[in-house]
Amino acid sequence: MMDSQEILLEIYQESRLRLEKEEYVTQNFKEISYGIQFSVLKKGGAIGIVRIFRNNKGIVKYDYSQINDESKKQQIKWILEGETSTVSINDSISSEQGSNIEYPNIGTDESGKGDYFGPLVTASVWVNKEIKNVLDRSGIRDSKKISDSRIIELAQIIKKSCNGKFVVIEIPPVTYNNLYTQFKNEGKNLNVLLAWSHAKAIEELLEKVDSKIAISDQFADEKFIINKLQDKGKNIQLIQEHKAERYTSVAAASILARERFLEKLKKISIEYSIDFSKGASSLVVDQAREFVGKYGQEQLTNVAKLHFKTTEQVI
Repeated sequence: MMDSQEILLEIYQESRLRLEKEEYVTQNFKEISYGIQFSVLKKGGAIGIVRIFRNNKGIVKYDYSQINDESKKQQIKWILEGETSTVSINDSISSEQGSNIEYPNIGTDESGKGDYFGPLVTASVWVNKEIKNVLDRSGIRDSKKISDSRIIELAQIIKKSCNGKFVVIEIPPVTYNNLYTQFKNEGKNLNVLLAWSHAKAIEELLEKVDSKIAISDQFADEKFIINKLQDKGKNIQLIQEHKAERYTSVAAASILARERFLEKLKKISIEYSIDFSKGASSLVVDQAREFVGKYGQEQLTNVAKLHFKTTEQVI
C-alpha cells in the first residue's frame, strides 16, 4: 500500500497532466507540511499556487487561496476536481443519495476517449446490493479522481468482489481508426462508435448475468446504444445521466476500463521504446513526432487515434 506522500505525488502527476491538457504549465513543485504545492502558469503568465493536503483519515483537499483571479481559480478548480471540492482516498463515493436506481444493475463506462495514444476501452460491471456495499467501503469512485497506482489496486478489488461478473472491451488504435473511418464514411460520428462499444459490453455481460437495468454516462441520445443492442439487451432499461460515475456500478466500470487502458499504454510504450503520455498535450505531440521519426507516419495508426487534431500537428 502507498503511504500518504506517495498518494499525494500520484495526485500531483494526475493534476499536472490534466492541466497540461488545457495548456497550463506546472512549476516549482515542493513538499510542504501534510501536503504538496506547485505553481500554475499559462502562456508564460503566473496564475498562482495550488496546494494539496491529505489528513490522517485519507481526505485529500485542494487549496486555491493563493490564486487571486476568481475566474482563473474556478477554471483550475474545475480542471482538477470537477464539481467536487474534496476527495477521499479511503471513503466511498458520495453518490446515490436520493436516487431510485434499483439493484442489481449493470454500469458501463469508457476510458481512452480523450487520450491520443492507446486504445478505447469500455467496461461493464454487474453490481448487486451486497457487492455495492463492499465496493463502497473500498473507496470505489470515478476513475478520473483516482491516481494510476490506486486504479490498479481498486481494479483487483472489483474483479474479486464481482467474481467474473464484468466485461472489458478493448478497441486497439488500428481497429479504432478503421471503425472511425467506416462510421465517418457512413455519415456517423464518434458517438456511434462509443454506443457500439457500450452496447457490446452490455450484451456480453448479459450472457453471464440477468439485469433489468443498465446505466451509462450521458454522451448521446440513448437510442444510439439501444439501437446497437442485440436480442439479449432489447428488454433492458437503459439509464443515461450526466456524471453517472456517482453510481457504484458505473464507477467500478470506469476503474476497470482505465486499468486496461493504462496496461495497454504501458505495453506499447515498452514495445516502441517511447514513454507515451496520456491526454493530448504538447508533450504528446512531441512523442508522436518522435514516433513518426523512428517508425514512419504509416505506423502511427498502431498507437494513436488519428482523427485527433494532434495528428495535424505531427505530420
